[in-house]
Amino acid sequence: MTSRKKYFFSIITLLTIAISTFAAGKPGMISGKVLSTDGEPIDFATVFLKGTSYTCSTDEKGLYHLSAPAGDYTIVYTSVGFDKKEFKVNLKAGERDKMVVKLKPSTNLGEVIVVGNQLSKVKNSAFNATAINTRELTNTTKTLSEALAKAPGMKIRESGGVGSDMAVTMDGFSGKHVKVFIDGVPQEGVGSSFGLNNIPVNFADRIEIYRGVVPVGFGADAIGGIINIVTPRRQRKWFMDASYSYGSFNTHKSYVNFGQTLRNGFKYEINAFQNYSDNNYKVDVPVEDFTTGSLDTKTLYRVNRFNDKYHNEAVMAKLGFVNKSWADRILMGINYSHMYQEVQTGVRQKIVFGQKHRHGNTLMGSLEYSKRNLLTQGLDVSFNANYNRNLNTNVDTAAVRYNWLGETIPISSPGEQSNQLSEACNNNWTATFTANYRLGRHHMFTLNNVFNTFNRSNRNLLTTPPSEDEFAKVTSKNIVGLSYRYTPVRQVSLSAFGKQYHQYVSGPVATTSAQDEYTVASRTVDYLGYGVAGTWFMPLGFQLKASYEKAYRLPTIEEIFGDEDLEMGEMDIKPESSNNINLNLSYDATFGSHTVYVESGLIYRDTRDYIQRNIASLSGGKFAATYINYGKVKTAGVNVSARYSFSKWVSLGGNLTYMNVRDKCRTMPNTTAANLSYGQRMPNLPYFFADSDINFYWIGLGRKTNTLTVTYDNQYTRKFCYYSSIIGSNSDEYMIPDQFAHNLTFTYSIRSGRYNISLECRNFTDAKLYDNFSLQKAGRAFYGKFRIYFGN
Repeated sequence: MTSRKKYFFSIITLLTIAISTFAAGKPGMISGKVLSTDGEPIDFATVFLKGTSYTCSTDEKGLYHLSAPAGDYTIVYTSVGFDKKEFKVNLKAGERDKMVVKLKPSTNLGEVIVVGNQLSKVKNSAFNATAINTRELTNTTKTLSEALAKAPGMKIRESGGVGSDMAVTMDGFSGKHVKVFIDGVPQEGVGSSFGLNNIPVNFADRIEIYRGVVPVGFGADAIGGIINIVTPRRQRKWFMDASYSYGSFNTHKSYVNFGQTLRNGFKYEINAFQNYSDNNYKVDVPVEDFTTGSLDTKTLYRVNRFNDKYHNEAVMAKLGFVNKSWADRILMGINYSHMYQEVQTGVRQKIVFGQKHRHGNTLMGSLEYSKRNLLTQGLDVSFNANYNRNLNTNVDTAAVRYNWLGETIPISSPGEQSNQLSEACNNNWTATFTANYRLGRHHMFTLNNVFNTFNRSNRNLLTTPPSEDEFAKVTSKNIVGLSYRYTPVRQVSLSAFGKQYHQYVSGPVATTSAQDEYTVASRTVDYLGYGVAGTWFMPLGFQLKASYEKAYRLPTIEEIFGDEDLEMGEMDIKPESSNNINLNLSYDATFGSHTVYVESGLIYRDTRDYIQRNIASLSGGKFAATYINYGKVKTAGVNVSARYSFSKWVSLGGNLTYMNVRDKCRTMPNTTAANLSYGQRMPNLPYFFADSDINFYWIGLGRKTNTLTVTYDNQYTRKFCYYSSIIGSNSDEYMIPDQFAHNLTFTYSIRSGRYNISLECRNFTDAKLYDNFSLQKAGRAFYGKFRIYFGN
């Protein structure tokens, strides 16, 4: 070899050694994407190398990048609500490997409130929000309202059994202070068949709860918060989910959901459900003595309810296209429901009806469109519109009066409450438009507009021919919202927003004291609201949230016009306004097979023109509900929730809520007289309640793919007064006592959930439970359910 060749070879050798040495000092990298089994990206999933401090999390697209010195490792992928996955990997110096991982949703019932996939977007937002994963409840007989009761600060209030009037209490705000949405569309005027206590839990994929401060994307006029029911959007080739349950009080419930998505993007889906119950459970009530005409309220008889039958049937169909170049989703839908309800009591239990009932039907058509990156990168739009026609008939023509023993005496004029055979036709239009524009990684703008219009006409069927009201009852409202979100780093997100509220009301107003002559009156109101929200992902698994909103709530249809039966409206009712403040701290951590989640929230509300539902005495010892603006109310409270799970064997957790809702009006409404209730708790509101549950799992019982789940849960409510506490504190007659309900559920899933059998015992101690002005609810009850699921 010549000296020149030797020199050249030496140079090459030195360069090779230098490059190899340099490369050996460079770290290796693994990148990829974390998805759910449905193909949706999982944001905020954790990716780490076991036994090291090397870790990262996924972005909103599920992407991750993890660097570490070259070597052999075990890489772990975790996200709360999903099963953990581990793989052996070899990182090579200076090289990058790619790995796409799909995580399976956890079957752990203890993780009802989870943070993963779309649920994590709710929990990780700057708003005080919680997402409930309903998939773990599909084998139970629970309705959506009962699933909601597992969330912090939530209390479900019902006036009786299946199909009864229901209201949600959220952080001290109740009923109409809390708005309900399905897939982001407000559910106003849709009829009782689509009430949360009638829709089976199988209907929803998850439930999103926003407390107090509400994002503009919902266009909501809610000062208590909103509930958004999100239906499944998984693109399955075909599937069928069907169930039937039977239980106490001759209660039958059935549900079926089937559909498919074809390769060309055509999609159809059918939902149908039915509820039936005699609701003939026992209650403890005073009985009127028709011989003497007396009613001894201190002597109670245990009797069966006898005029409380309820049934409803509903069918919902959607068809259209998904995953097309011109639309991610474009679906047309049609819903039909029918309802029959016997009315056992008025707003107070000492009043009893024996023949009074109502029936109705609802027909709704809808259109849904959404598209990501419309016309330009980063612009996402969605549009929803629906029209529903709700026809209700109230029947109250009996010429007798009943007592709780079913005995009757004739009365001078027909009508147990008020002589009526009337038909109310409600027409409701709603349109919602939302546009999100992402500018780079740090900026997001959102524009939302919700328009709603309502028209009610009434017919009196007692006359021949039927007579119509001279004046229709009309409202319309429009809410426009604009927000800006700034995310300087992944650990910090800040939002600012504004909302403009507009409402028009037109309807009849009495011009005589006898209320036999009417004229039409109208009014228009406009308000401007605003707010800010922020979150900080702190070290060691902590997250801090804070939010404020100057919020308004426009009066609802029932508050303005009543329900043409037991609810009396008030045309002059004014909107509520409130300063809402939320502060929230949570901790989320996984230690091997142990998972811990703890959350605590502080709530403050300063509300003006608070709309209060009261009881009005009518002639003949009858009652009805009325609404008034009650000046000033302040709310301060705290809710705490915690959950622990060990592997897939056991989980336990619970929630505790304390709300101090005080009357801060120094004078009586519309007068100068001193308010004796100043500083007292607001009436008929639970202020301290809690729930807890423990779940045991036996995976592989009888077969590897079978699972037995045993769940015990309970609900506790501290006694409260349904009149002003300054009056009711001296009398048990005005107090709803302490309540503690215990429930037990056994569920056996066969072949990975294809076949499922559940047995439930609710209120197994047969405790006396009450709500809404001391209306009594059912005692001990047993239910069984069978469910099958096929699909891919």
